[in-house]
Amino acid sequence: MTSPAPQDLVVTRATPDDWPVIVGWAADEGWNPGLSDTTAFFAQDPDGFFVGRVDGEPVSAVSVVNYGADYAFLGWYLVRPDLRGRGHGLTTWKTALAHAGNRTVGLDGVVAQQDNYRQSGFELAHRTARFVGEAPAAETPAGVRPARAADLAAVTAYDSACCPADRPRFVAAWLTGPGHKALVRHDGDRLTGYGVLRPGRDTLRIGPLFADTAEDARALFTALTAEAAGSQVAIDVPETSTAGVALAEEAGFTPSFETARMYTGPVRDHARERVFGVTTLELG
Repeated sequence: MTSPAPQDLVVTRATPDDWPVIVGWAADEGWNPGLSDTTAFFAQDPDGFFVGRVDGEPVSAVSVVNYGADYAFLGWYLVRPDLRGRGHGLTTWKTALAHAGNRTVGLDGVVAQQDNYRQSGFELAHRTARFVGEAPAAETPAGVRPARAADLAAVTAYDSACCPADRPRFVAAWLTGPGHKALVRHDGDRLTGYGVLRPGRDTLRIGPLFADTAEDARALFTALTAEAAGSQVAIDVPETSTAGVALAEEAGFTPSFETARMYTGPVRDHARERVFGVTTLELG
């Protein structure tokens, strides 16, 4: 797929080899991308990543990752700073959005772009705040342990219940990514939550933090931060999760920036109350 644009912009699908440049742009924006996110992102939808080039040089990017037949998620909307205001971003955006077809599209939009997203048909669902702080030392609570290969089916099913779409390929890669530490919480034989700690460009990051109750979330959060005691950690918490906000604040974390979860249409029912921390702002 290609798309001509003003000033000879050509938009094509990106490969994993193209993406380190885009990750660098995101880091320059202060987004703190995970160090090993790309493999899991492309595992979900390898055709959902786009880059715009002028004279062969990347100048713009966006991803539109499809989850099943009804839902897609848009992220990585970036234009190289020295080439902004020339229409490159909009052309790349339009080309990538076609990949979603008739699916409802979600995104987590930075404040500066939210008015533009509304003009493209996105409506606010809730805001999300990134909390950052030094991970406190603690003992791992009872009922929390590292995720095992045998947990994959249960974790994937739990993840599906917490999200607008199933994402088994992503979850399988996310649990086992380089440097990722995935923990689960059990009540007997029943999974009551899971969370992942991963290395980021500037700080370690927690995401997702999905749990049945605030008690389950606190146990997982305590165990995840104990893995990183003394290091800086970030977690993206929906404002609708008052318990998630309280959890971050009790640990001494403070908000650093805000995004908005927005959708172009309806999404399937899912357990929003179990979402104490968003998986990733780039893929939902």
